[in-house]
Amino acid sequence: MASTAAPTAAVPTLDPPLEQIRRLAVELRLLLPGVRVGEARETTKEFNAETFWRRLNRAAENVSREATTLTEVFSRVPLPSPQETQRFCEQIHTAIKEIITVYYSLPKDQGITLRKLVRNATLDIVDGMAQLVDVLFITPAQSLENSDLISYNSVWTACQQVPRIPKDNKAAALSMLTKNVDFVKDAHEEMEQAVEECDPYCGLLNDTEDNSDNNGDEENDGLGYPNNRDLYWSEEDQELIIPCLALVRASKACLKKIRISVAENGKKDQVAQLDDIVDISDEISPSVDDLALSIYPPMCHLTVRINSAKLVSVLKKALEITKVSHVTPQPEDSWIPLLINAVDHCMNRIKELTQNELEFLMDCMDANRRGPLGEMHFTEILHQCGETCEFMIENTHIPPHSRG
Repeated sequence: MASTAAPTAAVPTLDPPLEQIRRLAVELRLLLPGVRVGEARETTKEFNAETFWRRLNRAAENVSREATTLTEVFSRVPLPSPQETQRFCEQIHTAIKEIITVYYSLPKDQGITLRKLVRNATLDIVDGMAQLVDVLFITPAQSLENSDLISYNSVWTACQQVPRIPKDNKAAALSMLTKNVDFVKDAHEEMEQAVEECDPYCGLLNDTEDNSDNNGDEENDGLGYPNNRDLYWSEEDQELIIPCLALVRASKACLKKIRISVAENGKKDQVAQLDDIVDISDEISPSVDDLALSIYPPMCHLTVRINSAKLVSVLKKALEITKVSHVTPQPEDSWIPLLINAVDHCMNRIKELTQNELEFLMDCMDANRRGPLGEMHFTEILHQCGETCEFMIENTHIPPHSRG
């Protein structure tokens, strides 16, 4: 009787190497949203900082090593076999998952600011690896140039930054405050430079001005060329810029003093208060940027007033949070009241210089309510201040048909 041979198990067919690489890039990018919003994993084990940082550094080194290996094997011909490619992709995926797992092991009670820094470093590594894999998929082997491997350099650089991450929440807070000081300092210097040169756009529109000379101001205005009001500050504008610059200087001083207080008096175990200080301080730089942008011509004084008020509100909140925290041991004798007075002085001056425009707008709005008498003035204001007036209109409940 003839023996029947056992059926041979079917060997799964692997995709070609480049298809596997393409799929790996997609899978890596699918991990990014989870890292952005992921919470710390709950565990009954006591957190050991030394163990955490050792694991994170080791994971970053492993990712860097795998990135180097993948680049080497896919930068020459012949390409690796489908089986070899599968192994390389699995190693990359495992290395990335490991560093994400280590990040998730950092508890919230170690500080939200610290977790943000570790999260951002992890995101940079995952995104950098995905970019590298994209380059290896798109660019044929043996044609990779230095410019093509910027992605490889980015993932390698991101891995190198891991050992430089602050190791506790106080150090993380100081790192963030230092960045904010630098951002505001840069904005202030740019504003000062523009004011000193009395040329907000630094001559970038000289060609337009030449055309204006040749063709006539009236014709160019009709074609949409900017007139002088669009390019330069009036005397009233320049007068208003002075307290705006002073307010930005006060913002820089606030951030510097907050940073010094955290450095001198901050306690590592007061993570929640340090996080609160950093959270509100992070709002100062964007508010400064909004004010800085609004001073460029054509300047709407009401926009400047609103952006100044927003910045003052953020500054006072930052100073108040700092005042009641542990970094200010004696709030009654501190520098905080002096800075609050300086901020108020700047805002009061800005209000004085913009009061006429505000009253004019209110008069136009009143006239619009009574009939078409103020429509021309109202439309002019809308044209000058755009979104600022729309904001004020929405908050004064003017009927839609009277918005010009």
